[in-house]
Amino acid sequence: MRRHFQSIGLWTLLLTLACSAVATAREPNSKQLQVFILAGQSNMVGHANYITIPRLFADERPEVQKLASLVFKKGMTVTRKTVDEQIATRIERDKINTDLRKKTIEGEAAIAAAQAKVKELEAKYDEQTLAIKNAFAVSDRVYISSIADGHQRSGPLTVGFGGSSDKIGPELGFGMSLAKKLDAPILLIKTSWGGKSLHYNFRPPSAGPYELNEKEAASDKAEQIKQDAGLNYRMMTEQVKKVLGDLKAHHPAYDEAAGYDLAGFVWFQGFNDQFSDAFRDNYRGNMVTFVKDVRKEFAAPTMPFVIGVMGTGITAEKVAENAVSVGQRDAAKAPEFKDNVASVESYEVYDLDALEVFQKGWQNHFAEWCAVGSDRPYHYLGSGKFFVRFGDALATSMAGLIEKQ
Repeated sequence: MRRHFQSIGLWTLLLTLACSAVATAREPNSKQLQVFILAGQSNMVGHANYITIPRLFADERPEVQKLASLVFKKGMTVTRKTVDEQIATRIERDKINTDLRKKTIEGEAAIAAAQAKVKELEAKYDEQTLAIKNAFAVSDRVYISSIADGHQRSGPLTVGFGGSSDKIGPELGFGMSLAKKLDAPILLIKTSWGGKSLHYNFRPPSAGPYELNEKEAASDKAEQIKQDAGLNYRMMTEQVKKVLGDLKAHHPAYDEAAGYDLAGFVWFQGFNDQFSDAFRDNYRGNMVTFVKDVRKEFAAPTMPFVIGVMGTGITAEKVAENAVSVGQRDAAKAPEFKDNVASVESYEVYDLDALEVFQKGWQNHFAEWCAVGSDRPYHYLGSGKFFVRFGDALATSMAGLIEKQ
């Protein structure tokens, strides 16, 4: 009996040691930097002005209101009154500046008074802007290295990583939402350029040589056109590799001993592939090839890949009629991508409130419009509410794919 108990004791000790070894071996994984690549064209660039984001607070749906806690500091609320006052200051300042420029203000005294008023309004506007911007959350765990057309910036995730320091794309909602789902430091690498197609600009290497159309073939720049096919694909991969080669400079929590995991890829693009039969008809095939080539490029054969489906048609019916949107959905459903590629519908979170203001004539309701939108329908009206919601939807999809790995 004693020998039996000794055997049990020895077994328990060995089991405990084994479990401790496993726990120790797995510990660095929780510290491993999780890297996500975000790429695409203008709607990945992001053209939503920050002043439209507080609309999250005013939404009647609790699940939408809740997203405000992702992007604003704890306990901070930006009211519609605050937004309206800032917009009113801007409108008043701009009107006086316009009058001065058009010389509708006459007389030295009147001009001097107008200039003084502009200076006063500019100071007031800057103060109001700073108060609103200071309400936005700044992540201490999610960092981003971003190319958004000509606007390049790196640092902790907050507003201002869109097409300018005043704009956002889906990165804000995506990163802040993902931080709630993953217990690890996160780095987003965003590479995005407006007006680019998958068939030509982001053409993946395995898609083969680009075939020139008649006009291109007859051009004296035909050779250059051929050479530039896939240029943005190459720019994207070069930038990602550049950041991966210097991770400590892009995320202070990067632990070289723990390393990093290329944890996922988000693609949001499609508008410029709508206008040619070759571009439209080959979208599904190009998308499948793109996923495979990206995974091969970074030696990540099952890297989770989320495709944002173009939803500028706004309704389910219209989006279903768009060959590019259908191609994006079909690519995600490819049998070889089971459980590691997904598509997310953008039309489902289109900002219908902003659309209503736009359609009734945004020029005639400018103050109201500035609070809800800042761009055209093909840029999802420049609605911050849309981009935060869509970013969150992308993050939810990505987390689901990661769980299946």
